[in-house]
Amino acid sequence: MDPDQWQTYLVTQASLSKGRSTTEIVAAAIDGGVDAVQLREKDTDIETRYELGRELRELTTEAGIDLIVNDRVDLAHAIGADGVHLGQSDLPVSAAREILGPEATIGASVSTVSEARLAAITGADYLGVGAVFGTDSKADAESADDALGLDELADIAAAVKIPVVAIGGVTPDNTASTIEAGADAVAVISAITTADDPAAATRRLREAIDGTAVEAIEADDD
Repeated sequence: MDPDQWQTYLVTQASLSKGRSTTEIVAAAIDGGVDAVQLREKDTDIETRYELGRELRELTTEAGIDLIVNDRVDLAHAIGADGVHLGQSDLPVSAAREILGPEATIGASVSTVSEARLAAITGADYLGVGAVFGTDSKADAESADDALGLDELADIAAAVKIPVVAIGGVTPDNTASTIEAGADAVAVISAITTADDPAAATRRLREAIDGTAVEAIEADDD
């Protein structure tokens, strides 16, 4: 699946999964219609991530959805993932492309227009833009006061031609606003991992996006 077909993107984090395994959460999200899964789990050692990655590769392959690895190009290659997601302090997009090849999906985290343009020029397939809203899912994440907000998201989306995935504090209640601002999809951690029913939470995110698309079509018809 190409990033331009994504709507919902799950970033895994076992510590926010209410005692459930990441494999359980991913399986439920797949039932709910998630389009891509990012193996994150930064608080675990590489061997644990490798074994988990192999399990998730089986699940995502069977479901026909994309598996992306956070940061680690070597791990993405080892488990046969579809691609890698890179932060500003990780390998350059161009270097990851040389290692993983032309078919790999490579994403980049950005928070400014200049970062977005550079990532696009150097070959990123999609951008993770955030944190759009305040979030507690990451130790170094922005508070509500420091979050990008919808205006900056809109500026970034207008500056590039590759898919934009909004991340950071995204919930079913504010998903529509990110799509209206120009995002093509949303990425979440806690909106799915902490939900009592992760499959239903995934469906609510998709419904919010689908509802925005319907409203846009109706507006064009008026």
